[in-house]
Amino acid sequence: MKALSNKVAIVTGASSGIGYATSKLFAREGAKVVVGARRKAELDALVADIEASGGQAAALAGDVADEAYARALVDLAVSRFGGLDVALNNAGTTGEMGPTPDVSVAGWRHTIETNLTSAFLGAKYQLPAMLERGGGSLIFTSTFVGYTVGIPGAAGYAASKAGVIGLTQALAAEFGPRRVRVNALLPGGTDTPMAREMNATEDAWNFVIGLHALKRTATPDEIAQSALYLASDASSFVTGTALLVDGGVSINRT
Repeated sequence: MKALSNKVAIVTGASSGIGYATSKLFAREGAKVVVGARRKAELDALVADIEASGGQAAALAGDVADEAYARALVDLAVSRFGGLDVALNNAGTTGEMGPTPDVSVAGWRHTIETNLTSAFLGAKYQLPAMLERGGGSLIFTSTFVGYTVGIPGAAGYAASKAGVIGLTQALAAEFGPRRVRVNALLPGGTDTPMAREMNATEDAWNFVIGLHALKRTATPDEIAQSALYLASDASSFVTGTALLVDGGVSINRT
């Protein structure tokens, strides 16, 4: 039996990186997957790839900070596949980086909207659909930044992603009695386009590698495996957690 047989899942930020890898893994494990991101062409290619491998998927492009889009993703899952059991709210941004006094208010607000408000909007529409199915697994992608490690120049990113952990805990307590589990996934350094953009030189990337106890970064497929754990019944007694999948960056001092 596949881990997500007969399940319907939404994955945002699915056009690349962790979201892309997770969408493909969820489909391989039996889920019908609704994939979301801003880039339509990349989403359409992902759906074609999933279908070519025998899976089922549907795509909808849009901005996760838009309430109408959050609702439309759930509507698509219900209309196309009959309901919703799992959601990985993964889309996000590093936002405007640099010395905090130099960060614009517009940049700060954009980071909060993209990373934190979008998580709230996803949950706002995903939770009722999961309750209709008798329960589900709601997952947010957060980060170790602002949780176990402070990084200079990342105030908006850290604050928004730490807020996601607070949201996770509140929703886990609120909806646990109704059989919805809510967890946050906290990846370490992962070899994604966004991470490469943040650390654009070889020296910068090697510095990131050195921060980790494992002395390497993760592949998106490795993070996807942890998302699968949280999505599946393998984690049936896990809720309200901030699950570190960080290669030891939080404890490393060497």
